[in-house]
Amino acid sequence: MEITRLLTLYYEATPDPQNPLERVRFGTSGHRGSSLKATFTEAHVLAIAQAIAELRPSFGATGPLFLAKDTHALSEPAWATTLSVFAAHGIEVRVEADGDYTPTPLVSLAILEHNAHHEAKADGVLLTPSHNPPEDGGLKYNPPTGGPADTRITRAIEERANALLKEGLKGVKRLPLREALARAKPFDYAGLYVEKVAEAVDLEAIRASGLRIGVDPLGGASLRVWERLAEVHGLPLEVVNPTLDPTFRFMPKDHDGKIRMDCSSPYAMAGLLAIKDRFDLAIGNDPDADRHGIVTPRGLMNPNHYLAAALHHLYTTRSWPGAKVGKTAVTSALLDRVAQALGREVYETPVGFKHFVAGLLEGWLGFAGEESAGASFLRFDGRPFSTDKDGILMGLLAAELMAKRGQAPDALYEALAEKLGRPYYARKDLPVSPEAKARLARLSAKEVHPATLAGEPVLQVLDRATGNGEPLGGIKVVAADAWIALRPSGTEDVAKVYAESFLGEAHLERVLEEATALLHKALA
Repeated sequence: MEITRLLTLYYEATPDPQNPLERVRFGTSGHRGSSLKATFTEAHVLAIAQAIAELRPSFGATGPLFLAKDTHALSEPAWATTLSVFAAHGIEVRVEADGDYTPTPLVSLAILEHNAHHEAKADGVLLTPSHNPPEDGGLKYNPPTGGPADTRITRAIEERANALLKEGLKGVKRLPLREALARAKPFDYAGLYVEKVAEAVDLEAIRASGLRIGVDPLGGASLRVWERLAEVHGLPLEVVNPTLDPTFRFMPKDHDGKIRMDCSSPYAMAGLLAIKDRFDLAIGNDPDADRHGIVTPRGLMNPNHYLAAALHHLYTTRSWPGAKVGKTAVTSALLDRVAQALGREVYETPVGFKHFVAGLLEGWLGFAGEESAGASFLRFDGRPFSTDKDGILMGLLAAELMAKRGQAPDALYEALAEKLGRPYYARKDLPVSPEAKARLARLSAKEVHPATLAGEPVLQVLDRATGNGEPLGGIKVVAADAWIALRPSGTEDVAKVYAESFLGEAHLERVLEEATALLHKALA
């Protein structure tokens, strides 16, 4: 089976204790029921690792490789497989000293810190399927930029891995695990993060605040990081759920009855929500901690609402002269209004955090966020902290905001919405054929030209992002107080319809209806 997409490769299985990758099914998303599933075996892990080992110098990586894993059951055996390949190539692989788990942002920070002081640049691989169910697994490659790999890099890895599979893995190098472990260099990822995070968040303000902070890692890799943050910096936080179980059987079921460690879901966060009144602020992370969930006594914040509050707080407490605000095309337009009120330019991109990496790395983006509860921002002095999504950093920022302003993030959001307009946001997934999905991805602004959107004149019809000019993979229609976006899912045979209105819920319903009608017309 060919590898058709490598941004994160997901695979699922019922692990066999004797050969845990033998009966694995592979797909591009990790969402069960996807039509893109196919057989995935250890051969695919070997092919991908071999491809990375061969190609990393062409991506600028000739130094160490930071290898990590999260708490999913399949992450451990896949980590061992990749280590055996990288070690056979003579790569200096850096791993947790005690074999512990590592969040995504810690890998990003480790890469950036090394590369700031060494000529031979480092890269990283993290074995994780992010927030997806217990039976899933995945592989992320982060080049020397520290963030998600761009399309050029992922395509090169895919092509080489597919060639290796066709050749029956001819030329793949591999060492016995015991020898590979002996060659690996121990590295304290959590120690580095706990030390450096004070350069991005005011930990002293949090420590002195007297806030009662609760943290639920949702059985993920952030557990030890939060514990060490509390210990080293004296932060007033309590980890309410220290459970580590690769089956995640302790998790409340999500909206569809499946176990999914999605910290933006009120279903998955039910355990933390049940005890929210014990705390002034509570924070959740998914298993690799690249996402955040912010809970106040009022409940779980909508990710778009927290991004708006975080944006306002950051740009009124940091200098960052000239730094723009990064957002995806389907993130709330309230961020545009907040940025405009602050005199900051918005850099809007297609969906995918990879589009923000260069801006964060070079310092011309102060903050970048996406509607799916992923974001990161610069250090106080304008240097990058992590160029990948950082759920721990965003949780600490919520505590800083509360400590410095004396108000919860949702209270700040309410003030912003009262002043700049209250957004009403919705997304609907509609089943479509593979052919229709492909057509939607190619849809041009020339083919879609509505004069009005729910009674308002249309100001823009976009098929490319206004920030970096990259294809949206769909269409966005913008009016003064509403917008819609139509784009295909990257993982399932569905079309995603996004809609937002600043004129109330009834107007949002009208916007959503017109968006759906426009989709059917465009695909007719």
